[in-house]
Amino acid sequence: MKRTTLLITLLYSLNFIHAQESVITTAVPFLLVAADARSAGMGDNGVASSTDSFSQQWNPSKYAFATDQQGFSVSYTPYLTDLVNDISLAQVNYYNRYSERSAFATSFRYFGLGDIELRQDFDSQPLTVSPNEFALDLSYSLKLSDKFSMAVAGRFINSNLKVATENNDSSSSSSFGVDVAGFFQSNEIAYSNFNGRWRAGFNFQNMGPKMSYDNDDINNNFLPANMRLGGGFDFILDEYNKIALNLEISKLMVPTPQNPDLNGDGTVTPEEAQQNSDNYQSIGWFSGMFKSFTDAPGGFSEELKEVTYSVGSEYVYQDSFSFRAGYFYESPEKGAREFFSLGAGFKYTSLKIDVSYLFSASKVQNPLENTLRFSLTFNFGNKYENY
Repeated sequence: MKRTTLLITLLYSLNFIHAQESVITTAVPFLLVAADARSAGMGDNGVASSTDSFSQQWNPSKYAFATDQQGFSVSYTPYLTDLVNDISLAQVNYYNRYSERSAFATSFRYFGLGDIELRQDFDSQPLTVSPNEFALDLSYSLKLSDKFSMAVAGRFINSNLKVATENNDSSSSSSFGVDVAGFFQSNEIAYSNFNGRWRAGFNFQNMGPKMSYDNDDINNNFLPANMRLGGGFDFILDEYNKIALNLEISKLMVPTPQNPDLNGDGTVTPEEAQQNSDNYQSIGWFSGMFKSFTDAPGGFSEELKEVTYSVGSEYVYQDSFSFRAGYFYESPEKGAREFFSLGAGFKYTSLKIDVSYLFSASKVQNPLENTLRFSLTFNFGNKYENY
């Protein structure tokens, strides 16, 4: 059973870990997986893109600029499709911009690892388990001016990956996280041959206590606290054609694992490895967020390697057809994720359908490569004019 538990963890974390001591690992990494097809089609880019129903994951302060009063959306992302067919990430969103300045939103994300049969030996009766994790969010956003808004979000997180054995139970682990986000969107500006609009956003997300599956809290795991910063520009060519360009960087606000060779003699003893682990476990989640910007063993150059980059573009015709492309890069020393993505969307009255596809450019297998993601959005209520 221990081997099965380890297999689950490895399969789940495949695109977040790499055989490097300096790679930062966290609990519940599914919180950082792009759950909607629109952002996924732009290279996992969403902190400063224009508002949509899935803004909860990327930047909830964008809801204060929504042009539709209400929106309901669902998305589905298959996972590890080259190996299995029952692992997936699903999301449900709802938002309501109930006044000119304010909006609230809620979302539910569920990561299921399918059914797994466990046996003590070949002839024993199998025990079927269904490991899963989920997050339930609630956010409030407020316009502080005509061009800038901020939001705060609260998140309940539950992880049920532990497999019961004769010596322990299968109780799940829970925690909570907080997001603080902001979004800027300019008025439409007239240039010589086109109109344009600037956008910028930030989101400090998943800030909260560690998670642990052990009663003695020996092996606590940091939440994937994360900083997102981004900017974008809309080229409004005419009333029918618009092109958006977006750039985003992100960095985990989680301490970097240190070199276990504490005395620098080139040999790591069991005592040194244990002491290094104890030192890391003793770091609190709050102080760890600040420490994460200065603690890389390789100094500032290694800190820069912990930053991921993504660029995305979107062409919209008559607010009905959308075509997207994106690129995402992460240092080979920090996870080695690198991929291109394509996406498309179709809108008819209040209904919108989005799809995206990922092409891995890394030597490390990506669990989402060759995967088609789907999103469905239904907008209703009054219309808001922001510009």
